[in-house]
This record gives sequence, C-alpha cells and structure tokens, in this order.
Amino acid sequence: MTAVAAAPRVAPRSGHSIVGPGAAASAPLGWIRERGMGATVLVSALSAGFGVVLLSTTGYLSALLRADPYVGDSEMLAFILGFLTVLLVGVAVYVAAIVTANTFATVVSGRTRRIALMRLIGASARSQRREVARQGLVVGAVGAFLGLIAGTVLSAVGVGVASSLLGVGDLGYAVVQPVLLVPAVVVTLTTWAAAWAGSRRVLTVTPLQALSGTVEAPHAEVARRTGRTVAAAVLLLAGGALLAGGVVLGLITPLGVIVAFAGGILSFTGLAVGATFLMPPVLRLTGRLFGQSVPARLAAENALRYPERSSRMAIGVVMGVTLVTMFAVAMESVKAVLTATAGGELDAEMATLIDSFSAVMMVLVGFSAVIAAVGLVNLLTIGVVQRRRELGLLRALGLSGGQVRRMVLIEAAHIAISALVAGLVLGTVYGWAGAQSLLGTVPASADSGPVSTLVAPAVPLWPIVAVVVGTAVLTLVAAVVPTRLATRIAPVEAIADVG
Repeated sequence: MTAVAAAPRVAPRSGHSIVGPGAAASAPLGWIRERGMGATVLVSALSAGFGVVLLSTTGYLSALLRADPYVGDSEMLAFILGFLTVLLVGVAVYVAAIVTANTFATVVSGRTRRIALMRLIGASARSQRREVARQGLVVGAVGAFLGLIAGTVLSAVGVGVASSLLGVGDLGYAVVQPVLLVPAVVVTLTTWAAAWAGSRRVLTVTPLQALSGTVEAPHAEVARRTGRTVAAAVLLLAGGALLAGGVVLGLITPLGVIVAFAGGILSFTGLAVGATFLMPPVLRLTGRLFGQSVPARLAAENALRYPERSSRMAIGVVMGVTLVTMFAVAMESVKAVLTATAGGELDAEMATLIDSFSAVMMVLVGFSAVIAAVGLVNLLTIGVVQRRRELGLLRALGLSGGQVRRMVLIEAAHIAISALVAGLVLGTVYGWAGAQSLLGTVPASADSGPVSTLVAPAVPLWPIVAVVVGTAVLTLVAAVVPTRLATRIAPVEAIADVG
C-alpha cells in the first residue's frame, strides 16, 4: 500500500507513462512541470494581482476624495467605488475559476491512462481526485502569492506616480494593508475549488482504460450524460428568469440591476456547464466556412468528435468577448438615454466624463479577457500534446507538416469564430439588460415626463470592431505554439508512444 499511497504524487509530463524504473524517485512536486500548470499559476497570479491593484486604486481614490472639501463626505461615491471594485474583482475571479476548471479537466483527461493504472493497483478514485485538488491548492497558493507581491509593488509605484502628477501631499494612505490579502485568499480557494470541479472525471475512470489510449470522451458518451444537461437547463432557466425580472424591476427602481446581475451570472454559468451541448451546433455551422479541403474537414471533425475539449477551449473566449461587448453596449446605451433625456444633445463635459469612464471600464474588463486568452493558449497547447499519436498517425498516412499546421490553425479558428459570434450575441443581450434594469425609470426624452420606458440597445461600432480584430489576433497568437508542436512530432515516435 505504500506504493499506492505515494504514486499519485508522481506526475511527469503529459503524455508519458508514470510506470518505470525512475518513477519512484521523481520529485514530490514534479507534477508542477506538467504542461498546463505554469499557465494556471499565471492565471491565479493575474487574478490576485488584479484584485490587489483594484483594492489599492479604490483605497487611494477614497483617500483623495476624503481630502476634497466638497465631495469628501459623499457616501454615494464611496458606495459606487466599493461596488465597482467588488464587481470587477468578482468577474476576474469568476473567469479565472472557469479557466482553471477547464484546464484541470483537460489535464485530467490527459492522465486517463495513468489514473486507470493507479486504479488497477489499488488506488481509489476519490484519493486520485483529492490529489488533483491538492495540486490545485498548491498552484493557486503559488500564483496568488506571486500576484500579491506583484500587485502590491505595482500599486506602490502607481500611488507614487499619481501623487506626483496630481501634486497632492501626504494623504495618509498606506499601500500595504491587511485587506490586500483578501483577493489572494479568494483566488487560492477558488483555484482549489476549480481543480476539484475540473477533476470530476476521475470518478468515471475505470482500470480497463489503462489498456487503451482514451483521453477525451467522444460525442456519443457526452450525449448520454443527462445530469449535466439538466443542471445546465435549470441554471439557464433560473438565470433567464432573474434577468427578465431585473429588467421588469428596473422599470420601478434602479435596484433592478442587482437582480439582473445575478441572473447574468446564473445564466452564463448554465452556458458554461452546458457548453458541450450548446457549442457543437455553432461549431458545425462555422465548419462550413472553411471549404472541403483535407485540413478543413479534419479540423471540423476534430471540433465535433470531442465536444468537451472544443467547448472548454471556446468558453473562455466566449467569456472574454461577452464581458467586453456587455460593458460597451451598456455604456453606449447609458449615453444614448442621457442624450435623449437632455433633448438630443449631451453636454460636452458630461459626454467626455462618460467616454473616459467607459474607456477605463473597458480596460479593466479587458483584463479579464486577457485571463480568458491565457486559458485558450494553454488548452490549445495541452490539446496538441495529448494528441501526439493522432497527429503522428496523420503524418504517417501522408499529411504534410504544412497540412497538419493548417488543420490545427483552422481548428483554432473554428473555436474562435464560434466563440466570437456567441459572445457578441450574449454581450449585447447582457449589456442591454444591464442598461435597461438600471435606466428603466429614466424618461426616454425631455418631454416624456416621469414615465418608465424601455431602453433601446445601442451597439457601438468601434469597440465591436476592436473585439473582432482582437479575437482574430488572439487566434493567430494562440495557434503559434500548438502548430509548431504539431509539426515537431515524428510519426514513428508518436505512434510508438503508448502514454
């Protein structure tokens, strides 16, 4: 039993068997070198650092406002700053949690044969899952600590620069505060929980799978999982109902935005849970755009054959596009309503203020999109490594290195385009619902009086163009490493690799 207890702590690079003469001598933390773990540390560090910088920024702005004799006692400004901080940190942690859960789900799929071998020699599925969760806790703690240090240093530099540029004296604001530990702790616990959620497939791995090269569950197996479908449907329906309720409540009070926000979180979580059923139809339609060449057909089949892998890659991009589009549509709708209320022409100072605030919010929300982008690059790379035998077999059957590269690139394009379309639609709906639930009590024109009205969604052109261009660039960047890895795989070596 000693071997069984110790072996789960040994996890060499993805795609290689753990059984061998040197397995017992591997370092206890050797698994942290496994492909995907480094990117997960980066995601945790970005999330924690983002939270630290936001808390420091809010604290400094609050100190700056308190020093102002005119607005120093404004409780409303303090509430708005606090609400925006919680909202943005919450969004970043939410995105990081889904990206981390998807990463660990992909890593676990690559360890299917190893886990099955451990089951074969007596290890329990639950002990294997606890090991994955422990790894998530370690990765989250390391990333959160690095993010805490980097965020604190960046905040100290930012406060010094801001004080110098604004010409303010000593505000009595200390950058290093105990409250900065909150995002680090939250990110650590969230990463641990995400690893636990992403490792649920461990419970379904059987000892017989040690004899096969099974990695991802095929479409037929995924279609039989009714429990996940039901959970996704419940979340989508509950979130949709809350979203509609927030819009209706917004006709009475601006507090409807809180209900709508909760509905947005629930409905998007339902989308993430049910992505394996919702994304394949979109991927199928996208696949028709790339013609009938051999790489295009193979890419389309790969995206549909294993819906779990494709949906995990797509959902991060969907989140990033949805967030940026949502805030762009919401701010543009707010500006349109205020313009109509002012009689068709908004005051220049007010317009500048709204545009500046919108730009700042887009930058902050864009940070969450960066986290999602890291997830896409990570998952694409892991996917290519785990498909060594498949890609090697294609090379052995006659595909050239260029065709394999095009196949991987087209597969990434399938996912990015499908995610872009889904994100634009969702972002427009969520942005409209947020603006409507917040401004439903504002009259649509200067002459309409205090009558509740529906807010027409306003879709800004340039932010949407930026989202489309950014997604295209992300696809190219994300595919660079995977395409290079795909062509480095020797056919004979890949086919002989039974791990």
